[in-house]
Amino acid sequence: MKLQLLLLFLTCSVIVVNGLDNGVARTPPMGWMSWQRFRCITNCDLYPDDCISDKLFRKMADLMSSEGYLDAGYEYLIIDDCWLARERDAQGRLQPDPDRFPHGIKDLSDYIRSKGLKFGIYEDYGNYTCAGYPGILGHLKTDAQTFAEWGVDYIKIDGCYSKFEDMEDGYKEFGQYLNETGRPIVYSCSWPAYFESSGIHANYSLLADICNLWRNWGDIQDSYSSLTKIMQWFGNNQDRIGPYAGPGHWNDPDMLLIGNYGLSYEQSKMQMAIWAILAAPLLMSVDFRTVHPAYKEILLHKEAIAINQDVLGIQGKKILTITNIDIWTRPITPIINDSPTYAIAFHSNRDDGYPYAISVSLEELGLRNAKGYSVSDVFEPQGEEIVQIQDKFIVKVKPSGVVFIKAVPIGS
Repeated sequence: MKLQLLLLFLTCSVIVVNGLDNGVARTPPMGWMSWQRFRCITNCDLYPDDCISDKLFRKMADLMSSEGYLDAGYEYLIIDDCWLARERDAQGRLQPDPDRFPHGIKDLSDYIRSKGLKFGIYEDYGNYTCAGYPGILGHLKTDAQTFAEWGVDYIKIDGCYSKFEDMEDGYKEFGQYLNETGRPIVYSCSWPAYFESSGIHANYSLLADICNLWRNWGDIQDSYSSLTKIMQWFGNNQDRIGPYAGPGHWNDPDMLLIGNYGLSYEQSKMQMAIWAILAAPLLMSVDFRTVHPAYKEILLHKEAIAINQDVLGIQGKKILTITNIDIWTRPITPIINDSPTYAIAFHSNRDDGYPYAISVSLEELGLRNAKGYSVSDVFEPQGEEIVQIQDKFIVKVKPSGVVFIKAVPIGS
């Protein structure tokens, strides 16, 4: 990626940041969301420890706070679908399922916030949520006020049971009601996922004006195949969507699968690396009670998180493929002699059964600092190596895995 592209990205970020200005999500939001791991489990007799309930979320809050996740930057605990009662209350307000949330949402929110976390919740711009619970359509102002009274800090609005022609204006209207509450609430929008999956290009300029983040594509499932399909979509559409990512407004490729059932250890490192390159929201969806220490280490990896949270807020790109190994790069700080640092991920789509070697130079990857770069491995640090931009170096990438490096420009 040439420096001119860096300047173009920065210019685009400046243009769109003048829209939504609620002061939140200046870096990609980090937290935990219930859906991928716990879905819509509501049978608390069969799944007493895993059902969507007050008990589950208090336990996740306890562990998120005590096990290092909050200290690493994961601050939002977000309840996804299936928390609601089947009907609104007598005043037309949303209410939780009384058996699974006997103390109400405000009490749960207060508990979560007492742990130093922030509280997030789910709803849908339709008559119903995706799981068939009451949606916000026809109650936008009332529901925005209810969420503010409950102490909500983050809200995801899905798009089931709503009409495509109503979504842009409807999401915008609800966002205005959120702003009118005076409470700073991260606003996650879902209508691009519905548009793009149907072959309709979403209006990303409008999205950056009214939303803090937005889902671009279909739901991630707990599999390597699902993960790579989302990565492929982002690579194919990066020039169209990338310029609209930046402080306060982010493209969202969906939750981290790390620590669940579908990814190997190497594939988990790969997702963390690519999500860092994409400046993607880092939303875990894992059971903190059972996560293996090796996967926990990936989720808490300081340098990968620092790359993801880089203040430039530039979304990276897939720039090259060599023998079925994709190379993704992202310009980050520090900038030295007008040259940015680069995070570089080599992702293998191969299945040879051994680490496949490729030879490449930094110059081929778009790095231009004449004095060279200090290069280090993010996941397997072995010190720093000075590399000139014309020098060829060898990278060995495990099948479906990643090599993740950082190249810092050498100054005068």
